[in-house]
Amino acid sequence: MFAGEKKPSEKIEIFDPVSGKLEKLERIILDEAEWKKRLPPDRCYILRSKGTERPFGNAFEKNKQAGLYSCAACETALFRSSAKFDSGTGWPSFWEPIAPQNVVFEEDFSLFHKRVEVLCARCRGHLGHVFDDGPPPTGKRYCMNSGAMRFEAKEEKPVS
Repeated sequence: MFAGEKKPSEKIEIFDPVSGKLEKLERIILDEAEWKKRLPPDRCYILRSKGTERPFGNAFEKNKQAGLYSCAACETALFRSSAKFDSGTGWPSFWEPIAPQNVVFEEDFSLFHKRVEVLCARCRGHLGHVFDDGPPPTGKRYCMNSGAMRFEAKEEKPVS
């Protein structure tokens, strides 16, 4: 259990790219005061208040290194660099998550029309939105906030 948890967490399956397997982990449920202690204000704004960083000039939009993108709040693996593409939107964009278990979706009507919000499955931090205008093979564009993620450069292993 994590300090500052509101209640006992439920167990969920999260894909671990190191082992290549699904692992049962506790969901991280913290109160907002604890998140504010753990996260710098810019990350807290994005992850906990569903904020959006400015396009063009964020940390990962132009990153071309091989590696893994993970949640900045709980380190859950989210995307492989091999699924990243230049969408021209100013935000890092991916055509698929590392595993469907590692993200969850919610309807978002905050801009007066329906969008699909992408959240980290483990801590429910806001990552960005997914749109149906991406490249093959999925046709999806996961438009993410750099401030919601961390990046670890590493050689990618082929998926078996």
